[in-house]
Amino acid sequence: MHSQEFARRRRHLMELIGQGGIAVLPAAPECIRSRDTTYAYRQDSDFFYVTGFCEPEAVAVLIPGRRQGEFLMFCRERNSEREMWDGVRVGPEGVVKDYAADAAFPMEDIEEILPSLLEQSDRVYYSMGVFADFDQRLLGWMNRLHSRRQSGHAPDELIALDHLLHEMRLFKSRREVSAMKHSARIAVAAHRRAMSVCKPGMREYELEAEFRHEFARHGVECSYAPIVAAGANACTLHYTDNSGVLNDGELILIDAGCEYDLYASDITRTFPINGRFSASQKDLYDIVYTANAVAIQKVQPGNHWNDPHDAAVKEITRGLRDLGILKGSLANLIKGEAYRPYFMHKTGHWLGIDVHDVGDYRVAEQPRLLEPGMVMTVEPGIYISPNASGVSKRWKGIGIRLEDDVHIQKTGPEVLSDKLPSSAEEIEKFMERAH
Repeated sequence: MHSQEFARRRRHLMELIGQGGIAVLPAAPECIRSRDTTYAYRQDSDFFYVTGFCEPEAVAVLIPGRRQGEFLMFCRERNSEREMWDGVRVGPEGVVKDYAADAAFPMEDIEEILPSLLEQSDRVYYSMGVFADFDQRLLGWMNRLHSRRQSGHAPDELIALDHLLHEMRLFKSRREVSAMKHSARIAVAAHRRAMSVCKPGMREYELEAEFRHEFARHGVECSYAPIVAAGANACTLHYTDNSGVLNDGELILIDAGCEYDLYASDITRTFPINGRFSASQKDLYDIVYTANAVAIQKVQPGNHWNDPHDAAVKEITRGLRDLGILKGSLANLIKGEAYRPYFMHKTGHWLGIDVHDVGDYRVAEQPRLLEPGMVMTVEPGIYISPNASGVSKRWKGIGIRLEDDVHIQKTGPEVLSDKLPSSAEEIEKFMERAH
């Protein structure tokens, strides 16, 4: 992401904060995996959105109108001994040079400098409850300022910064959409690769390995733990064990995406392990495929957030009724949510730096209107548990989900994952050619 993009975001955020305000954003801490080893570091999404900085042990401070500089950073100092073990650090000088900070200080100086900056402000903007340790430090500084208020100034308000930031993050710029398109292209290539090598007798984790390899060769990581669910495992929505056997005649559901420049893709395809849908599988798959298509067509500026979901619900309910799985009038089945045992989740969510990205779904207690610049998933599904009662055996143990990433343009939906086979016919043709 270009440095101008982060500068634009900071300017916009400071306009919202206004003079007299100060925003404080801590970086994500490193997380211990076991004893003295840590998980691969991933920056806090809000901190990255404002700074583009990907090291731990850092704090960004924005002070609109400050004459000596509005964008300050605290970060780790350069340290040749630690860098020999853990890699090169940017350091305060690098933060000014490469990240456009007006001034940068060693983290060791934060206790001395940041309270004096808070003291000069009327309002503190901060996301409370994200990092408990830093919450306590900030509250401690503010309490001390208030305890000696007679001899100095102290801010009057502590305001939720995430409310402002998350509304900004909901609307993607051209550079952000470009990054998300690139993320989707890599994920599509990985899904195609998995379809190409899939065959009966493999293990789920072997297909997961194809995704991780494809991601690694593009220098990206998984945006979430991949779901590789064969047969009845697909009826568990967040199945991540990925150790089952791929049996001939069953379907496999793969929900996997990657993270490019911290922007996520989130794509799901369900396809036959042997390359050919059975009649029962195709009947259910075609319902989900149609539901996906009608839902995407509802991703239009001016429509309500719920419109794509309502369209998918109607199509899935109609399809299940036509197959005899549900019985009754379409209107009564929808009103009574008779579809819920088989389609129990929403049809989509916001997508961005986070897989389940930030942004309100309701405004003034009403479903939000869709607007250009938003990006969302569309992911209808049908899941018929092996233990489902009152359902013919031919349908049991089948789980299907079809998920695409959709950018809302002024002219309508732009499907970022459209290069991936989607219909039953496209999938069968692709797998036949690949094998």
